[in-house]
Amino acid sequence: MDDDVDSQILLPSSFEAVDVHHLVSLIADMLERLMIHNDRIPLSAETLTRFHSRTTPGISVLEYLQRIVRFANVERSCLLITLYYIDQICSRQRTFTLSSLTVHRFLITSIAVSSKAFCDAFYTNRHYARVGGIRVAELNVLEMEFLALIDWRLTCTPELLQTYYSNLAASHSSGKYKI
Repeated sequence: MDDDVDSQILLPSSFEAVDVHHLVSLIADMLERLMIHNDRIPLSAETLTRFHSRTTPGISVLEYLQRIVRFANVERSCLLITLYYIDQICSRQRTFTLSSLTVHRFLITSIAVSSKAFCDAFYTNRHYARVGGIRVAELNVLEMEFLALIDWRLTCTPELLQTYYSNLAASHSSGKYKI
């Protein structure tokens, strides 16, 4: 048999049934590729946002997402809706880019917001800030900025989340995931 076929991971057809660690891997892979592209875009005063950090954090996107999932018990829908939020913000604010300087703050804010919107039980901003490695006051400001950027449109359909999931699996850079 072909080594590529042997090393492939067969994922369930529904995002609701996928192992959260596989989903984190899929999302991190897509975000890493997006960051590589967007890090080439020169920064200007007009493109700076509250999500920009002065330096690139010392933790990879994959490790950061794993940390958030481990300490904040994030649901699959809250992870996937982050992709919807990226699309919504980028369509509303053309100068917004997810880069190595913005992705970490964006992720912790997106997960805090989506958890509050979708989950019966969620953590306080103090907890999310501690998990995300930022101050509570900073997360509070980021949360308000985030909500304004998405125009308070917190939800999307399960069908759209399923589409994001399918596209993530189909476009993974290693090709190791298959639905």
